[in-house]
Amino acid sequence: MKTRVITRIVSALLGLAVAAGVINAGTINIYAAEKSDEQVVKEVFDAKYYAGHNPDVVVAVGDSEAALFDHYFNHGLAEGRNASATFNAKAYRLRNADLDAAYGDDWIKYVRHYVTCGKAEGRDATPLPAASQNDPNAPKEYELLGSYTTKYRTGIPRAVNVGIAAAGINGVVVQPGAEFSYTNTIPARTVENGYQEATIFVNKEKVQGLGGGICQVSSTLYACMKTVGLPATERHPHSLPVDYLPEGWDATISGQSVDLKFVNIYSTPLMIACQADNGRLTVSLYLQK
Repeated sequence: MKTRVITRIVSALLGLAVAAGVINAGTINIYAAEKSDEQVVKEVFDAKYYAGHNPDVVVAVGDSEAALFDHYFNHGLAEGRNASATFNAKAYRLRNADLDAAYGDDWIKYVRHYVTCGKAEGRDATPLPAASQNDPNAPKEYELLGSYTTKYRTGIPRAVNVGIAAAGINGVVVQPGAEFSYTNTIPARTVENGYQEATIFVNKEKVQGLGGGICQVSSTLYACMKTVGLPATERHPHSLPVDYLPEGWDATISGQSVDLKFVNIYSTPLMIACQADNGRLTVSLYLQK
């Protein structure tokens, strides 16, 4: 009984405060702050958008709204996948240094902040652009160095792996003088992380292996590096020609011993943007102004 009375009193006081202008309900959403993590994440999730922009996920888990949300909540959010046309957690973190300092890698907190107050404050959470110099959604402090696009076949297990790896490097920022490792940046190649069996090259032979296709992402990144003149500190060609890039433009990885690496040679942070969407894989490099 006491709890009900207290709840009614608090509700009444809040109503009076809002009416009086003491609390701006558009800026501080008190009720949203009390919601569960799942409820908060659902507010930024669009199942049709998620399915359309992440065809690899549809291949992996199906197209039901429940399955898509479960994937986003447990995997896609941390991978930096676009939940809708208006929200991407990595982009929100990148554009808001104060939140980055406060939340680190706790992605749920970024969602909760956006839902409870960030959206009302006019903070930008739209997905990072893949390759547009004049995109209005691009972080204003970054300028496009260059981009490269390759094509891949959708609707097959290989596409799932391409999507996972692409999401893994999207939005990554490399500080001046720091070294980027592709192998250490993408999610570990395990079944638990969603990877599937697909074709890989081993000693000039095509065989099935977990994560087949992730080398197209590293290769497209390397091709983008070549277009902007960013040298690799480690790069290895495939043992067989690939059909999505010219000879000498690919970069394979294998285990922890064969990797694609580069050092940010610039005096300001370098950002990687990567999108795998409807058979087009685009990697772009942005430099902070």
